[in-house]
Amino acid sequence: MVRYQITHRVHYQYEKPVWLSPHVLRMRPRSDGVQQLHHHGIEIDPKPAGITQVLDAEGNAIARCWWSEQFTTALNVTVTSEVSTHCPNPFNYLLEPWAVHLPIDYPTSLHATLEPYYLGTHLGTAGNDSVATQLAQEIGQAVEGNTVSFLTELNLHINRHCRYQPRPTGEPWPPWMTWTRKAGTCRDFVVLFIAACQSVGLAARFVSGYEEGDIAYQSTLHAWAEVYLPGAGWRGYDPTLGVVVSDHHIAVAVGHWPRNTAPVSGSHRGNGGTATLESRVDLQLIHGGSESPDLSDQRIQYPRM
Repeated sequence: MVRYQITHRVHYQYEKPVWLSPHVLRMRPRSDGVQQLHHHGIEIDPKPAGITQVLDAEGNAIARCWWSEQFTTALNVTVTSEVSTHCPNPFNYLLEPWAVHLPIDYPTSLHATLEPYYLGTHLGTAGNDSVATQLAQEIGQAVEGNTVSFLTELNLHINRHCRYQPRPTGEPWPPWMTWTRKAGTCRDFVVLFIAACQSVGLAARFVSGYEEGDIAYQSTLHAWAEVYLPGAGWRGYDPTLGVVVSDHHIAVAVGHWPRNTAPVSGSHRGNGGTATLESRVDLQLIHGGSESPDLSDQRIQYPRM
């Protein structure tokens, strides 16, 4: 078990006074079989007139808040969480026999649930992003269609060939642009990874959260992908770092499209002029080691950038 204390601060500054419309906060770490939330607190300034906890359509625990009619020139959100993770070995599963090799044919009972995550229409893929499709086919042939080997090699391939290039705001680049430029942010790499998975029929989704171990990403919100593997459920892959997700990632929100995982969503009324955004994550390890688990028996290496 590894335990973390996390403080996530978001600050919006408006050039002129504005009225805040209702906002959605996706900043509550999830709690499940491999990750447990022990404490969670939210401070918001200006103080909302009301706040309610909601479970959204994709299973994320979100907070909706609203304000009375008042002007403000800033919005500050500070969230503190204490989380423990319980996944020292990310390969501790047994795939269904029919899912060991690609392509995977999900049973009819799963089609309706997984459809948003394997069709890829929201990413502009669905067979239209030839670059992601070609990348997936090349890797699939190299690993002779082995499902786990395909995911591991795709993860490492993006990590080895793409250069991290910070871009604090903006939508992810389309997969073809990221792979052509061989550069991008973590969200760009994740969208490329998801598109390649979807081109071979694998259901995959976008995850936002925190990462401990690499100082370059530890002070910001991070992103990775989860792939649905029959028999194993949703399993995380981080193409930015080239690692399979284990105890050193703390998941917050998931979505079939990155904007559905944004920590703060909302709008304001009035001519606020230029608005600036500052965000800071402070992640502290309070229990457990920070070394990666020894997975040498898997014959897979996980180099960091």
